[in-house]
Amino acid sequence: MTTTAARLLRLLGLLQQPRDWSGPQLAERLDVSSRTVRNDVERLRSLGYPIAATPGVAGGYRLGGGASMPPLLLDDDEAIAVTVGLRTATSVSGIEEAAERALSKLDRMLPTRLRYRVGALQESTVSIPHKGPVLDSEVLTAIATAIRTKETLRFHYQTHDGTPSSRSAEPHQLAHTRGRWYLLAWDTDRADWRTFRADRITPRTPNGPRFTARPVPGGDVVDYLKGKLDTATWRYRANVTVYAPAEHVVARLPPSVVVEPVDEQTCRVNVGSDNPRMLALWLGMLDADFEVTDSVELADELNALAGRYQRATAAIRATE
Repeated sequence: MTTTAARLLRLLGLLQQPRDWSGPQLAERLDVSSRTVRNDVERLRSLGYPIAATPGVAGGYRLGGGASMPPLLLDDDEAIAVTVGLRTATSVSGIEEAAERALSKLDRMLPTRLRYRVGALQESTVSIPHKGPVLDSEVLTAIATAIRTKETLRFHYQTHDGTPSSRSAEPHQLAHTRGRWYLLAWDTDRADWRTFRADRITPRTPNGPRFTARPVPGGDVVDYLKGKLDTATWRYRANVTVYAPAEHVVARLPPSVVVEPVDEQTCRVNVGSDNPRMLALWLGMLDADFEVTDSVELADELNALAGRYQRATAAIRATE
């Protein structure tokens, strides 16, 4: 590598740090004159690096954002972190192909010493993909931009049964879980918090008026989202009366399940699952009598389990 090329790379590495550098500071670091620093800055600009300069005593050089993505300099730990992050992103619905392309480019550029370390991580770990619907990255960025700028999001939405609707909401947070992207937002039409499947959102332009962010119920976005998603994504739901104290039932249920006391020895719970059979088995583990009040699917599974358990003991009962 020529002296000039090596110096340009060192200069670029300094400018990538989140701070301003004065000309004399850069000259001292690179052991060159201030004039050489100015010339090197112009060379980097000609290569596409958007280097901003602020005049004055408190001014200096810094690397800014541009219209295109120039090459970046990464140290060893940064390169490994980016590689691991991209490998994880290949299992995220909606950005798999983009992550694979970026990972392929980075893999080709890794030096041997880093390729060995990254390879060891790859061989020693496994990702369990949760295949979800394909989501256009432009939809994600449109939602994220509205969240950042605090602009009301206007969009077309399709419900789980295919019913279309036009919605308006104050977007608060995006979340990725279970192979899907979700938007937590304040639904201005219904005056309540809602979670929307991002793959069912088609943004409309322009966005609506700016808004002041509302506090999330409970104050914790993660806890609130987890509770909403744990219940919103169930395929089967049922109201169950449990003949046991509420504190006994609460100790055996996830935090997202609301337990409503009826009296000292009875409570009501709204439970759900993607599979009514699993829900029936789960309710059997409450170690208490219960009554299903509104789910035919759950009742059918409970009857099937009751018959199976009776048949399992038929031979023993016949000898009594």
